[in-house]
Amino acid sequence: MSENITIDTAEEKRLKKELERRTDFEALRIKRYLSMPDLSRTKGSPIYDMVQRILAIPGFKNLDVIQTPEIVPADISFDLFDFPADHPARSNSDTYYVDKKNILRTHTTVMWYYHMQNENVKQRMAAGEPVGAFSFGKVYRKDEIDRRHMNVFHQIDGWYLAPKERQVIGEEDLKKVLSDIAKAIFGQGVKYRFNKDTFPYTDPSLEMEIEMWGNWVEGNGCGVVKGSVLEKFGIDSSRWTGWAFGFGLERLAILSMDLPDIRLLWSRDPRVTKQLHLGQKFVEVSKYPPITRDISFIVDKSFVPNNYFDLIREIGGDLVEQVELLDKYENAEKFGPDRTSYTYRVVYRSPEKTLKNEEVEPLQDKLYQQTKEIYNAELR
Repeated sequence: MSENITIDTAEEKRLKKELERRTDFEALRIKRYLSMPDLSRTKGSPIYDMVQRILAIPGFKNLDVIQTPEIVPADISFDLFDFPADHPARSNSDTYYVDKKNILRTHTTVMWYYHMQNENVKQRMAAGEPVGAFSFGKVYRKDEIDRRHMNVFHQIDGWYLAPKERQVIGEEDLKKVLSDIAKAIFGQGVKYRFNKDTFPYTDPSLEMEIEMWGNWVEGNGCGVVKGSVLEKFGIDSSRWTGWAFGFGLERLAILSMDLPDIRLLWSRDPRVTKQLHLGQKFVEVSKYPPITRDISFIVDKSFVPNNYFDLIREIGGDLVEQVELLDKYENAEKFGPDRTSYTYRVVYRSPEKTLKNEEVEPLQDKLYQQTKEIYNAELR
């Protein structure tokens, strides 16, 4: 019988209290990201609707639903899932570190660890019963800025474990999981195909492509959980087998509605929200004109672009549609041996109104000032 499980940790509570006392830039942005609504639990959002459709799939009815902490230990997030020591996700340029050991959750797959700690789950496994769970919610990754990416987005993960004496998981099981999800989200007539794929913690793995609006596009992925990963969770891989999937919910929502901009999923404009229904092609309210501003500066080589994008997000908020790198070059004679010149174009555009120059100029002025102060940059 399935359960609803909520994990509260003393460490997360302690770290949140510490964050509340901090006033540095890193703490302020982490607090803002944590305070953003979880659209997977917000009724009326297509992200919520998508989750409910997946949970309602008949073949998944016995899976638990587990809600995990949003601040988790880095070693649990990476080491237990066979991420190589040099994997980019471990770096400060890709992941938000709350302190040296703890990070903002980068994937909901971390629920495997917490699910295996649950006493009822342990008892069911000891009795030789299959177990499984879903986990969904916000995840956080430093990323570029454009109409398809945000650093705060939503993900859903599912997994299922069974004793090998009862079932051996193979590619046909993976195909059924992926096709059931595709049909639940896009309808019974959805066209899909499978490709081989690679994930750190499953093998073999499959990726599904879906035909939407005349194009084949990447959908979601699934795989057989590696024996080496099962062993790290204290599961005897000679006796147990399982499948697992995980994907970003925004990606499929954008596909389903042919959304031109990911920010629309967060909009409160009734002209937008009344259109946000899975399977209904979005008709642009109107394409408000952009305002573009360039910024050029010289910084030392420790500069990390993803961190700079976060600064732009903090200053411009939802008015920043895209950031383009126009130019990057080094000139030891002109700038010094460890200095690099960057030129970025910031595209400001509101999805809800026409911006005025007097609204953008203070934002750009603040960006100039913060770039100079935070990065010791020489503005050009």
